[in-house]
Amino acid sequence: MDSRTLMEHSKPFLNYLTDWHTKLPTLDLAAELQEPQRAAVVSVDLTQGFCTVGPLASPRVQAIVAPIVRLFERAHALGVQHFVLPQDTHEPDAVEFGSFAPHCVRGTEESETAPELAALPFADQFTVIPKNSINSALAPGWQAWQAEHAAVRTFIVAGDCTDFCVYQLAMALRVSANSSQARDVRVIVPADCVDTYDVPLEVAQSLGIMPHPGDLIHLFF
Repeated sequence: MDSRTLMEHSKPFLNYLTDWHTKLPTLDLAAELQEPQRAAVVSVDLTQGFCTVGPLASPRVQAIVAPIVRLFERAHALGVQHFVLPQDTHEPDAVEFGSFAPHCVRGTEESETAPELAALPFADQFTVIPKNSINSALAPGWQAWQAEHAAVRTFIVAGDCTDFCVYQLAMALRVSANSSQARDVRVIVPADCVDTYDVPLEVAQSLGIMPHPGDLIHLFF
């Protein structure tokens, strides 16, 4: 199929998708957290290395820091006690660096939590989980946390990137619940608390890397 035919055939779906996105419902957080002790707010990779410092820092990701901070504050006020932060904390020779530029190496500024989140007065309640891949569910710390908190049935997943780490964790939670017939498990991804980076085609070509159209990929995922 040539590109012109593909674009023409895809146009109705893309129109549908943008319309669907504009009509996403607004949830009442208080109504969703009737049992706050059985809920967790999870912020994936909201670190300086994806917000402000280093080769993978993105202004799009920095822009979701404030909404995520508000989500944390509201959830805490409603009685949520579980705040989990899976974060890239890579080994210096991480295999992942074959696919992405070296980033968030253990012990560097890039691997530190975004300061706006770390400054919250209840930050001492955060469980920070180091991870060495885009899939938080593979991190031993995450597996241990889930085993210790089996009563948690509502997961609110925020962070970056929509198409990588957020998607991997949200899907891991969803398919695990489906597999075990856990009908009471809910996975909520707030649309205003996730985003991905953007690399326009011309920039990618100049750098010899893959382009990454942020708006399109974010919408798809």
